[in-house]
Amino acid sequence: MATVSTSTLSQFSKERSLILWFDEVGIADIPVVGGKNASLGEMIQQLTPKGINVPAGFATTAYAYRYFIQSAGLEAKLRALFADLDVEDVKNLRERGKKARSLLIHTPFSVELREAIATAYHSLCERYNAETDVAVRSSATAEDLPDASFAGQQETYLNVVGVQGVLAACHKCFASLFTDRAISYRHTKGFDHFSIALAVGVQKMVRSDLATSGVMFSIDTETGFKDAALITAAYGLGENVVQGSVNPDEYYVFKPTLKAGFRPIIDKKLGSKELKMIYDDGSKFTKNVAVPANERGKFALSDQEILQLASWACLIEDHYSQVHGISTPMDIEWAKDGITNQLFIVQARPETVQSQKTGNILRSYRLLLETGNWGLGTGEKSSQSPTPLITGRAIGEAISQGKARLILDVQKLGQFKAGEVLVTERTDPDWEPIMKRASAIVTNSGGRTCHAAIIARELGVPAIVGCGNATEILKPGQEVTISCAEGEEGKVYAGLLPFEVQEVPLENLPRTRTQILMNVGNPQEALSLSAIPNDGVGLARTEFIIATQIQIHPMALIHYDLLKDEFVKAKIAEITALYDNKPQYFVDKLAQGIGRIAAAFYPKPVIVRMSDFKSNEYANLLGGRQFEPHEENPMLGWRGAARYYDQGYREAFALECHAIKRVREEMGLTNVIPMIPFCRTPDEGRLVLAEMAKNGLKQGVNDLQVYVMCELPSNVILAEEFAEVFDGFSIGSNDLTQLTLGIDRDSALVARLFDERSPAVKRMVKMAIETAKKCDRKIGICGQAPSDYPEFAQFLVEQGIDSISLNPDSVLKTMLEVAKVESAES
Repeated sequence: MATVSTSTLSQFSKERSLILWFDEVGIADIPVVGGKNASLGEMIQQLTPKGINVPAGFATTAYAYRYFIQSAGLEAKLRALFADLDVEDVKNLRERGKKARSLLIHTPFSVELREAIATAYHSLCERYNAETDVAVRSSATAEDLPDASFAGQQETYLNVVGVQGVLAACHKCFASLFTDRAISYRHTKGFDHFSIALAVGVQKMVRSDLATSGVMFSIDTETGFKDAALITAAYGLGENVVQGSVNPDEYYVFKPTLKAGFRPIIDKKLGSKELKMIYDDGSKFTKNVAVPANERGKFALSDQEILQLASWACLIEDHYSQVHGISTPMDIEWAKDGITNQLFIVQARPETVQSQKTGNILRSYRLLLETGNWGLGTGEKSSQSPTPLITGRAIGEAISQGKARLILDVQKLGQFKAGEVLVTERTDPDWEPIMKRASAIVTNSGGRTCHAAIIARELGVPAIVGCGNATEILKPGQEVTISCAEGEEGKVYAGLLPFEVQEVPLENLPRTRTQILMNVGNPQEALSLSAIPNDGVGLARTEFIIATQIQIHPMALIHYDLLKDEFVKAKIAEITALYDNKPQYFVDKLAQGIGRIAAAFYPKPVIVRMSDFKSNEYANLLGGRQFEPHEENPMLGWRGAARYYDQGYREAFALECHAIKRVREEMGLTNVIPMIPFCRTPDEGRLVLAEMAKNGLKQGVNDLQVYVMCELPSNVILAEEFAEVFDGFSIGSNDLTQLTLGIDRDSALVARLFDERSPAVKRMVKMAIETAKKCDRKIGICGQAPSDYPEFAQFLVEQGIDSISLNPDSVLKTMLEVAKVESAES
């Protein structure tokens, strides 16, 4: 029983060793060294040749743990202790856990085990430096399995230095097999307490205390979208991100085009990153310090680092998928060394929530209002939407409700009652016994990869993390509704609001000849909406991105120095603080919004309508009033195509073009088809195409197609001429109805006369479809009518329309109607 030098070992010698080095174990050795250590060994052996950096280290083995337990006669004492264990009784669980840990801590290691650990640590010091700093992590033989993560169940110690420090940390790791949360988790998952052994990993520290660290997933954690890598990052050691002590930055990267050599960062969100964990020179290993405001206001990673980490996530996922013979999305911890500036992977385990779900049933939650449905899938706020008390990051996609229970002290867990909404600063594994009884969880701090988020997903409990001040706003006993069904932003509403759950089996849905596309406005909903059966996006509205995510008039960014309103100028400076080049902010945000929608539906077509605000709506953007005219009838005024080549907006349209160009050429999302709205004449269309070409979007180059909205009578009457200019048409039934019937659709006085089913409107639609077919051009519809009226959808199918684009909540219903019409025709 001694340490083993790095050499090829037989399985028997592995199983009888006290210590094994990472580079002599692999994923098959989970029973020998635990999930964490086996995975580190697998990556060192298989993935370092592919360029992935993994710090070296060694592991105490499961045999070492069992030898410790058996030689000291601890098993009989532990069995007696757990004879009357009740994990539902917090007091009982706490008492049993404390006694079990005390038993292990007060039982000394054998001489052989102490010497084995000391010898291995000295070898590590010879490789790096004397008294080298290490991370000491627990690694159970039943952790990091594809269906059970055991995340955070046992202890981790950082910046451990010296033989005595390493021995003490290993001893505490052994005892942590019996933390309250680990006992409870094993009981819930059906694992026998005595069939599991604990190994300990001792790994060279990465000096991320001087740089950054975080967690990444090779799958979207909320929607299960498999083609995105989610990366979180904060300053200092990674424990703050894992524990949820900070709100980290978040980045999304689209994997398929990344693998093809593109740079598809489809989303970047700045986190507040208030704290960073660093080395402590005193008696403690680490301490938290405040992050200076100027650092908090910057992203913790460069774009190149984001792309490198995402590439590694792909390599790790591909490798483990090959090993397991099934797609295996991964949950990965990374760190950047502040001395060498190198990135490292310090842990990797299978993701255990989304990867275990079946895709046979589409379950959607929706708040119900008196006027009808509102919630996931609308993409835009209704005037009827209730105002949330607080917002944060949505975890999951469900809605739940109950009475708020504020708990700020782990000693008060016993007060929690089943079915309440847990409201707290943050959670750690000690909170898990009550988390599983909560109807929902709300925390002040944390991001998508924090402890509260991971456990909430695993339990299937909706959670909202990173709210900032939930414990101040929500009152004890207050009835609240928790909604994670409205995109990435989770919302807490006062009262018990009515909601519904819809479950649709996806197995036997018909495939239709007519393509069924979707109207998508909100990029934050795109990954979720892409799970609904579809043939792509028939209308992606840039207005939603500009109004909600950019918020600033593009000309105010271009001519920032000429802004007259000092308040507006200061507000724009605040929003664009990361940008010296203000117009670049517009391009970045618009490209990320469009890119996220395009990625969600890739490689299906995504038709992106260029901005179609009216002048009064543009004026409402920050800085807009200085650049917009006052028009008596903006609906028929300076909008759509007429703006794009006009001196008053040409520079702004160039920014829109640059965003589309970036999405197609830098991100590799060539499924994006730009569409020109409100184009009054074919000559105007040619002027717009010339502007686009000037800004790098030349029709036909890189397979670029440009569509036109068919929403004016002139588009129908001159459809043949428009077909010579554009590659396809999309009927906008709202404007076409208003202009055919001469009705202002914003006027309540004549609203009763607005009806897309009018014979006049239907005749215009019929003419448009016939002409497009004759000219061999694609034609679809993206207006409201087919979503609202099944008979209108039937009429479109009978005319032979190529595609119908619908609001997400109408897709399945209309798909069935279309299938019925098509089968009757055949």
